[in-house]
Order: sequence, then structure tokens, then C-alpha cells
Amino acid sequence: MRRLIIMITILSCAMAIVPTALAASSITRIKDVAKVQGVRANQLVGYGLVTGLAGTGDSNTLVQTRQSIANMLKSFGLTVSDSQLKSKNVAAVMVTAQLPAFVKPGDTIDMTISSMGDAKSLQGGILLQTPLKAANGQVYAVGQGPVSTGGYSASGGGSSQQKNFPTTGTTPNGAIVEREVPSQLISPNGSITLALSQPDFTTAARIGEAINNRFGPISTTRDPGTVVISVPSAYDSDVVGFVASIEELYINPDTIAKIIINERTGTIVMGSNVTIDEVAVAQGGLSVRIDRTTDVSQPPPFSGGSTVVTNNTSVDVKEDKANVMVLPSTASVGDVVNALNAIGATPRDIISILQAMKASGALHADLQII
Repeated sequence: MRRLIIMITILSCAMAIVPTALAASSITRIKDVAKVQGVRANQLVGYGLVTGLAGTGDSNTLVQTRQSIANMLKSFGLTVSDSQLKSKNVAAVMVTAQLPAFVKPGDTIDMTISSMGDAKSLQGGILLQTPLKAANGQVYAVGQGPVSTGGYSASGGGSSQQKNFPTTGTTPNGAIVEREVPSQLISPNGSITLALSQPDFTTAARIGEAINNRFGPISTTRDPGTVVISVPSAYDSDVVGFVASIEELYINPDTIAKIIINERTGTIVMGSNVTIDEVAVAQGGLSVRIDRTTDVSQPPPFSGGSTVVTNNTSVDVKEDKANVMVLPSTASVGDVVNALNAIGATPRDIISILQAMKASGALHADLQII
């Protein structure tokens, strides 16, 4: 009875605040939900060598590492056969970096270095000069410098200690940009295109409306993910300021009703605009327990009988009392979860109930299980 009273109280409070919660929607800037097409980063990758390792580099069995060392020494005028190289102070690595838009030659960017052999640790190593290429095969940056792993690995006497991943490290500002990537801010017809991070008809229409209210009829919503904006003649010499003015405009983005469920961890994430029809929910459990015992039967004295071993099996069925609730059509999923928590439902129970409500058609939301 006490649980039922708690449940009714929670539902009553939740129903009282639902209209307010639905009316109060969040607003955000256009720059947080859309970006200008043509302004993006580019991925760079390179192959290099890390030297100066205290015996934690690649083993001598890796042919590619020995060949890389021999080729590197050959570029300095030293001819050494890879079979003669026995050093464990060098590791072959892959170097990755992000080349932001509008960077200029001479700017520096961060690098991530990861071992591709059997090196135990890159701690204390130095990355030798490594060209970083884009997908077109052109070199856009060159990286070199000390590797910071942010962890360690130590062993001795049959025991070992490790923190983080010592086979991966970073070199902040270790790569120097050698070539600029052209970025096209304005198309040949004098327009700017905004691409929505989450395409949505309503959000795209509201972005176009906000821009037209501020600058006049200069925007066209091409599709749910694209808004085309004509640059006014007054901003021909200040396109950056025009884009900044657009990005600072506030809109009320719209999202579809969605519930994300992670069954492995029992995590439930839902939006505030998820609603349900009137539905009755019963939550309870059935447990079956089977016990087996062994008894020894002894015959009476002088009866001539023999000792017999018997197996006794008992079955105990226990069904918990189901808690039944009726939720009105004005309730949201937040009300359902609060009510289920009040009667002691576990996250697994809540997930099962939401799935059943979706199957019955009472839950109006996109239910995704990850």
C-alpha cells in the first residue's frame, strides 16, 4: 500500500509539471547545430621511427624495423645490412594528425604516435623526422620530437606494473605544416552553405527563418540538412563577420522522440518529448528453486535388509506480487521511469517494460538498442 501511495504521488507531481516541461524548450546557437560546408579538417598519416628507447623497442625478429633503420642510415651515407642491426632501442610507429582548416605553412599541430611492432614502451623515445601525408599522397606536414606516453610499464622479479598504454604517445605541436589546404568558404555563385549536424526538416526551417528575420530573404532551405545563404553585398568585404553573425543567431532546434538503451550496462537515455498513450503496466517476478538432498536408509536390526541411498528432490516456486499501475496518456517516459523506480523496478525491468510498451504501440518514440 505504501508503494502504491508513493507511486500515485510521483505521478501526480509529474503530471503537474509535464505541460511546463514541454513548453520550456532549450535554445541554442546556429554554430552549435550546423557548420559551413567546405570548412573541415583533414587527416594526415605517416610512418616513422622512435629512437632512444631503453631496450623496450621492437625485437630483432621484426624485419620491417631493421629495414627501416638500414634505409634511414643509408640516407646519411652509411651502408649497413639489416641483418647486422641488433638494437632494441628503436620502434617502428605510425604517426597520425589532424590538419585543421585555414592553417598556414609554419603553423604547428599535434601528433599521435602508436607502435606497430612488438615494442613494450615508447616512454622516453624521440620521433625522427616523419613526413605526414593526406589521402591524395601529398605531404602536408613534417613531424619530429619527444614522445609523451602519459604512462609507464615496469617489471621485475616476476611482477609487473603498468599505467595507461605506454605503446601510444603524443607530441604536442610536434608537426610543422608545410602546405596549406585550400578551403572554399564562398561558392562561385556567391553563397554560403550551412550543413546541419543532425538533419531535420523543422530545425532547417527554423534556421532559415532566423537568418531571414535578421538579414532579409537571403536564405533557402534546400533539404533537411542544408541551408543555402546568399552573401549580401554589404558583406562582400567582411564575409568572416557575416558568418560570425549567422553563427551567433539563436534558434529552437527540434529533435525526434528517441530512447537509447544499452542492455549491457542497463543505461537508458531518453528525450523530454517522448510520450505514451494510456497503458497499464504490471511488474513482478517468478522464481523457481530446485533442491536435491541425499538420504541414507538403514534397515532395522536383524531384519536382513540392506542399506539404501535415496535422492529426494523438492521444487519451490515463488511468485512476487506484481505491482500494477495505470499511466494516463498525458504521462511521459520520465513519469514511467520515476514510477517504476518508486516500486523497486531495476534498470533491466525498466528496459523490458519500455520494449513491451513500444511493441504494444503505446510508446511514441524511436527505440534504439545499442
